Amino acid sequence: MTKPLALFAPLFLTACTLRPHPSDHPFTEKEILHQLDLGYQHIPSDYFPDGRSQDIKYNFFLDLEDGYCISAGSRIHLYADSSRWAIVFEKSGYQNRGMNADIQLDYFGNCINYPNHHYTERNYITNTADVPLIESAEFVRIENKKGTERETFEYIAPETRSIIIRGKAVPFDSNYLDYKKVGILDPDTSNPRHLIGFADFVRYLQETDPALIQATDRDIRPYIPKDLPKLMTIDSFHFESAYGPTPPSVQETYKLIAKVLVARDTALWRPTQKANNHWRNWRSGNL
Repeated sequence: MTKPLALFAPLFLTACTLRPHPSDHPFTEKEILHQLDLGYQHIPSDYFPDGRSQDIKYNFFLDLEDGYCISAGSRIHLYADSSRWAIVFEKSGYQNRGMNADIQLDYFGNCINYPNHHYTERNYITNTADVPLIESAEFVRIENKKGTERETFEYIAPETRSIIIRGKAVPFDSNYLDYKKVGILDPDTSNPRHLIGFADFVRYLQETDPALIQATDRDIRPYIPKDLPKLMTIDSFHFESAYGPTPPSVQETYKLIAKVLVARDTALWRPTQKANNHWRNWRSGNL
């Protein structure tokens, strides 16, 4: 499902009223898994600010099958100390309805400064924040404008030399054979010139220079305490569909994450299930 709060990003403000978490009450694995289950069911977190009766609250979970986002990379970041914990799900990709590329960050924890978008009639409170990678205007600039109607929709002009990512010019590789080498090749027969699609380029960066489209600590920190220690980043993990019947509380991935957070021991991350979070394993951007 799409995340409607992206529409309100230009009016971003942060929540300032958080439910307290007493330092003399250590958090538990059960608490962590319960909060993840709430997100899985899109039920507001227990730690969302109370807000007003007319306020709308969105609680999102990592979704590698999002019909509005052709996914590229995904990671999980873990933070904790003796009384505070935070999980940040990260997903990068191309937004096929917004015509932009970004990173989506989904926050869970007992110390999150949840994004709060303020309007006169109501506020929109969410656990999601977006980090822009390639703006819509840049895709408009580089979009192929010569050829058939099909060739001028979400394909990059072959004469393009560079693309602006996060405000910096990055060289553009237009050789489709390089994309083929890393498993990215448009099989569409209506693309005889082997033009590179917008989503193809984002996925190519994930395969060849992932740091360009990954969240930095600076991207993540505005929503969690600056002094909260980071435990680890998980690059590869077993993922089950966000639309399936199995809640996080009974999945090995999240049970292990809860153990790592409570014990603050990264050695406890010992999954037995095969990692499958790579974009090739999930059909996304199909709406």
